[in-house]
Amino acid sequence: MSQHRFIDAAPGVRLWAEERGSADTPPLLLIMGAQTSGLGWPEDLVEALAAHHRVIRYDHRDTGRSTWAFDRQPYAVTDLAEDAITVLDGLGADRAHVVGMSLGGMLTQLLIADHPDRLLSATLIGTSALSTSPYVRPDGTHVPPEELPGIAPHVLEIWSRPAEERGPEGELDARVAHWRALAGDQLPFDAENARELERRIIEHTGHHAAGTAHGRADTSGMLRTGELAKTDVPTLVISAPAEPVFPPPHPQHLAQVIRGARTVEIPGMGHALPPQVLTPLAAAILEHAGASADQRRVVAKLRTNARPK
Repeated sequence: MSQHRFIDAAPGVRLWAEERGSADTPPLLLIMGAQTSGLGWPEDLVEALAAHHRVIRYDHRDTGRSTWAFDRQPYAVTDLAEDAITVLDGLGADRAHVVGMSLGGMLTQLLIADHPDRLLSATLIGTSALSTSPYVRPDGTHVPPEELPGIAPHVLEIWSRPAEERGPEGELDARVAHWRALAGDQLPFDAENARELERRIIEHTGHHAAGTAHGRADTSGMLRTGELAKTDVPTLVISAPAEPVFPPPHPQHLAQVIRGARTVEIPGMGHALPPQVLTPLAAAILEHAGASADQRRVVAKLRTNARPK
């Protein structure tokens, strides 16, 4: 059973949010990627996580049922990270496990750096490091972040196309083609599953217009090299071998620049959440959240024992 509500994020801006699972379990916040509604998190994944957590997902500004107002009220990407904190505040969640995908993974890094006291743990999916630190190859050579593999040409070609009115079915066709490009080439692509997901998002949103706001938002002030290097937030990085946006070694680079981070590979995964990856992905997130809780209990016990008697 889920509960929905709207949360005020700024004058004239409301964010749609949903809660799933028991209120007595630790909160787990899901942050989706650019121009993607919170419904982009598949139901099966949300249900698997909600069996153990109070799962929260929400629509970014200019997606889903949240306010679409970028042309009237432009904002920076860093504002979208603050929106995540606003959602936690609005739902009375002091701290949460946070899972971010794509742009959501960048927003999660901003939370790790700027609001570590609000995170129980972090899981990063399909994203790149907000750091100027180089990637150190196994042979010891250093690779500057700007020289890591870039976005696949076939994805860039889709992203370079201007937004246009295609009608509801034409928009669905375009979104399915986009997911096909993002999914990679290691798992069979289920076009009908992708179409049904996007059909639900369009029904949820109330229109089929393609959003462009996040691609136009100010991206300045996002680097957090020092903060990520000294964080105490337990961080898991998902490595996706078929990733066409931030392919390996981007996950390995992330694990190097974020103190204490580790990687888990999901076989066949690309820059998407098809049915084949949901079970191992849920298992990795749940194991990480549980291990993080155990780690905090051990640290708290050590600190208690270390106090003068």
